[in-house]
Amino acid sequence: MEKIGVLGVEFNSLTTAQAVSAALSKDVAADNSAFIVTPNPEIVWLARSDPELKAAIAAAALVLPDGIGIIYGARILGTPLRGRVTGIGFAEECFEQLAAQGKSVFLLGAKPGVAETAGEKLAKRFRGLKIAGIHDGYFTDDDTVIGEINAANADFLLVCLGAPKQELWIYRNRAKLKVPLAACLGGALDVWAGTVKRAPRALQRLGLEWLYRLIKEPKRIGRMMSLPKFLFAVIGVRLRGKNG
Repeated sequence: MEKIGVLGVEFNSLTTAQAVSAALSKDVAADNSAFIVTPNPEIVWLARSDPELKAAIAAAALVLPDGIGIIYGARILGTPLRGRVTGIGFAEECFEQLAAQGKSVFLLGAKPGVAETAGEKLAKRFRGLKIAGIHDGYFTDDDTVIGEINAANADFLLVCLGAPKQELWIYRNRAKLKVPLAACLGGALDVWAGTVKRAPRALQRLGLEWLYRLIKEPKRIGRMMSLPKFLFAVIGVRLRGKNG
């Protein structure tokens, strides 16, 4: 698979359909430690100063570009990606295929009660999809949660603990997890549960979900400052003629 480097992070250059096909392939699913990450510019920026986070991303079976800033960054560098692959869009296409096969998912993350609601709505929306297990994101004993996940015998694990916590959690615990495939999906459970609304489709198509979220949650302004830093760094790399 073709990979494109953006500030030291190697992204798989795939369409959403290609990403789903690759994720559910026998080659990936046969590895119990396989996991998928969907970094946005904020995570790429953090990885520049966090060696463990960078290692976690590098260890992923697939690194998908979730964030219009990544797409712009790759273009600026002269190595465009095939397109943006949102974590939610990717997961939902996976659900369609898993549902058709009667397979199951384990939902990990969000506040108590949110994952349960999300699971109920996903099971109704994707007929045939089984919810193998659920656990909220407020826990301190990793081994107990890992035990629940392994006992559920799920086909797909969704880790929604927020970045970079979720990437580091699965990286540190991947050897203990016995699940064919896992994916880090941030606030996806809140969206599926209906506690958080996605941006209108018009803004999604324009890559302006970040602006919608900022308007809804002004306190995110501090985190959003990583976006201009990311873009200036990308421009600097292009001017110097190297990626790093």
